Amino acid sequence: MVLAGKIFEIREKISLKDLKAKLENFRLEETYQEDDFQFILTTEIQGLTLKPDRLEGEILKDEIIRIRQKNELKPVPKTIEAPFLFYNYGDKTLLVVVEKKWKANNLANLLSEVIFDAVGFILEVRIPPENLKKYHEDNPESTKVIFFSDVDIPNVKKLSLYGANLANTSLYTDFLSHGGIWYVVVTSKKYGYVAGLTGNGIVTIFNRVSVQEFLTYVVDEVFPLLGR
Repeated sequence: MVLAGKIFEIREKISLKDLKAKLENFRLEETYQEDDFQFILTTEIQGLTLKPDRLEGEILKDEIIRIRQKNELKPVPKTIEAPFLFYNYGDKTLLVVVEKKWKANNLANLLSEVIFDAVGFILEVRIPPENLKKYHEDNPESTKVIFFSDVDIPNVKKLSLYGANLANTSLYTDFLSHGGIWYVVVTSKKYGYVAGLTGNGIVTIFNRVSVQEFLTYVVDEVFPLLGR
C-alpha cells in the first residue's frame, strides 16, 4: 500500500513541551446539515507522545463522503486518521503529516491555528534542486523517474525522464542545463524502499511500510536533503 506524507517547518520558535501543551485535549465539534441529514463532526488530537527530539500524535477528523443507496447519494461521516511528527532538526522544528498532499496541507493549517491561533506559522519546506540531484547521483542505477522544473525553454514547463541509468544519458545532462530537478523516484540504498520525493517536501513510499517505518525513512534520509 502506498504511504504518503508531507514535510513542513514551524516559522516560530517553540519547544516540543509547549507544542504538547497546546495540542493536548484539543477537540472541535461542528454541526453539518444537508437536507434531512444532520451530523456532529469532530476533530481531535490523540496519542501525544513526547520524547527528547520529537512529539508524535494523531489527528482524527470527521469528513463527509457520499455513498450510493439504491438511486440516491447519501452523506455519511467518515473519520480520517492522520499521524504526525514534530521533530527538532538542528535549529529547526519540522513537521511531518502522514497524508496525501491536499489533506496534509489542510491539516498543517489546522495545527497552525491550534498552536498559534492563525494560519501561516507552519510553512512548506523546500528541498533544493541540487540536493535532489545529489540524492539521485549517489545512487543513479536505482533512479527510475526524474522531473525537471523551472525550464528555460519557451512553452515548456517541465521535462521528464523515465528508465534506468538516467545519469548516464546525454538527455539527463541536457535537461539539467535547462532546469532543476523537482521530483525523483529512487530506490533507497539503505532501506530498499522505492520512494518519490518532490521539491516541496512530499514523500511517497510505494512499498508496504508502517507509519513508523515511513517516519524513520523521512527523518533519516529526507530531512538531510533540506539542509540545516
